[in-house]
Amino acid sequence: MQLAGVSLLLLQLWLLLSGFVAGRVTYDQRSIVINGQRRILISGSIHYPRSTPEMWPDLIQKAKDGGLDAIQTYVFWNGHEPSPGQYYFGGRYDLVRFIKLVKQAGLYVNLRIGPYVCAEWNFGGFPVWLKYVPGIRFRTDNEPFKAEMQRFTAKIVSMMKAEGLFEWQGGPIILSQIENEFGPLEYDGGAPARSYAEWAAKMAVGLNVGVPWLMCKEDDAPDPIINTCNGFYCDYFSPNKPYKPAMWTEAWSGWFTAFGGAVPSRPVEDLAFAVARFVQKGGSFVNYYMYHGGTNFGRTAGGPFIATSYDYDAPIDEYGLLRQPKWGHLRDLHKAIKQCEPALVSSTPSLISLGNYQQAHVFKSSAGSCAAFLANYHSTGDAKVTFNGLQYVLPPWSISILPDCKNAVFNTAKVNAPVVQAKMTWAGGFDWMSYNEETSADQDRAFTKVGLVEQLNMTWDSTDYLWYTTEVDVGEGEPFLKSNQYPTLTVMSAGHSMHVFVNGQPAGNAYGSIDSPKLTFSGPVKLWAGSNKISILSVAVGLPNGGEHFETWNVGVLGPVVLNGLAQGKRDLSWQKWTYSIGLKGEHLGLHSLSGISTVEWAGVNPRQPLTWYKAYFNAPAGDDPLAVDMGSMGKGQVWINGQSIGRYWPAYKASGSCGSCSYAGTFNENKCLSNCGEASQRWYHVPRSWLNPTGNLIVVFEEWGGNPAGISLVRRTLDS
Repeated sequence: MQLAGVSLLLLQLWLLLSGFVAGRVTYDQRSIVINGQRRILISGSIHYPRSTPEMWPDLIQKAKDGGLDAIQTYVFWNGHEPSPGQYYFGGRYDLVRFIKLVKQAGLYVNLRIGPYVCAEWNFGGFPVWLKYVPGIRFRTDNEPFKAEMQRFTAKIVSMMKAEGLFEWQGGPIILSQIENEFGPLEYDGGAPARSYAEWAAKMAVGLNVGVPWLMCKEDDAPDPIINTCNGFYCDYFSPNKPYKPAMWTEAWSGWFTAFGGAVPSRPVEDLAFAVARFVQKGGSFVNYYMYHGGTNFGRTAGGPFIATSYDYDAPIDEYGLLRQPKWGHLRDLHKAIKQCEPALVSSTPSLISLGNYQQAHVFKSSAGSCAAFLANYHSTGDAKVTFNGLQYVLPPWSISILPDCKNAVFNTAKVNAPVVQAKMTWAGGFDWMSYNEETSADQDRAFTKVGLVEQLNMTWDSTDYLWYTTEVDVGEGEPFLKSNQYPTLTVMSAGHSMHVFVNGQPAGNAYGSIDSPKLTFSGPVKLWAGSNKISILSVAVGLPNGGEHFETWNVGVLGPVVLNGLAQGKRDLSWQKWTYSIGLKGEHLGLHSLSGISTVEWAGVNPRQPLTWYKAYFNAPAGDDPLAVDMGSMGKGQVWINGQSIGRYWPAYKASGSCGSCSYAGTFNENKCLSNCGEASQRWYHVPRSWLNPTGNLIVVFEEWGGNPAGISLVRRTLDS
């Protein structure tokens, strides 16, 4: 018996005795082993809440047609437990339905329970109520946090078992993940963080899921948990024990878009090169993050400042259409890798030098199969190499795959898939009516406190909006009343955006960025003798999704708030009485819904007005092309279709960055291939077809800045081959 076979049997026996294995999925140093068979597995991330249930079957089938073996998804805690003990698994959050559809397609599932997800998702997937559990500290050796984390993780595991969804039960789940990218935080957090990571691993194993557990970016993941790699490249990666397989849980297909940022992309030649390079060095599991990115519907985007689109330059675009040539080129790569599978799972590669920048990795099995990967690591110029007596031409920064060690069936730099451009075409306009929002705290819901309050503590993230209102008395003798040299108001905020009104009139706004969410408003304010009302609408743009100490993060106007230029000099308003109102009046009236729109009098449209609600009715365009709303004429706000939130829009925030030509040859990063510089980071916003009726659909827009709704239109997304 071969040494590798002995190792496999010994590992399986050890795992069984340790209580780890309850079913038929194990692993050895070469790969994941399913029912005794080593597998080279190609996976892709599709997050169920970022699309609709009606889209799921088509997305999953396109993933299968693209050569995938598995679908990877996070489990989104804040979507499933919006209030303590109150669970939701319906609509876009029907996790069981999603997994069963994957099974029906004949694919496996890698379930990343976390329950921390990062994922550019609001609060990293944590429910905001968790922040207010007494004594809690996130992701460290803290009993309140561990208790809540274990409870939810056990809830998900129990649900999966009850539905028979683990592989040993006949289901598709072959891998589970606990925690997520904790390694860098563990390094910073010291002993309590290390203790927490060990506890999390032990807790997960104790749930007896019967499939291997993963911990990504966790170099010291304890046995039997497999540590895995995330990144643009993972060919450098080795697992922390020689009897664990090399697994790549996030091969980044592109990058996310942020409001105010350019739109990133990644050439498929480089992505294919990275995957082939990982496999040629012994990698046996690759997951594309993302394979379909989808949409951050509602207020699910994190960051802050993450865009509503989570397209990620994925092989299947945000709307569910194939992105060509990326999808087709990767499909061809997967086919070539699968042709090599008998040799890949049977041995470790031998390395042969073919030149200064050229190498061959060769796999051979005892049954006689042979596969080779011929690599050219130079970023310029073709290389002519000789391998097994035959000559091959390797383009720069490329790998050729030879499933029989003779014939090159695929080269990562030679794209044969068709180039197909997506385009947006006009599908209809709207006849708008409008309603003006209040420009200060709604007195029916107002409360008063001395001093400034932190926004999240007040809203619990039930809304993006919190009103801060105070009064300033100005005496008749103030010199500025005669000189018109008005005092300057300075407002400092922890983020993320604000609108300032004085006596009901706009005084200006300010906003941060993804790199610097804190902001300061400073500008002259027109005051009059007597009492003046200063109102600040503080606006969140998604809660942070990554980093340390979630329990300490804050948002909103924390001060100081100062008037300069009065006769007595500076006046600090921070510690006087403030009146607060959570959310907008229109939100509380439900103006975004069919039932709420009749609660107010709507009028004709006066464009360019801040804090304005717009409504219109429309019929669904014929056909089944994906749809979007073109919000390019608007400033910033939110949009709903038939009461369901499309998400935040912000086309007025123009993209900055260094856009230019993009070459695939050479080490890649998210700032290398950018577009949209000087234009809107996101102009179009996905409207799922399943949200529409044939006629009488309601669209509602809340505009903060004062855009022109006449420019809003419905558009079709089509492919122009």
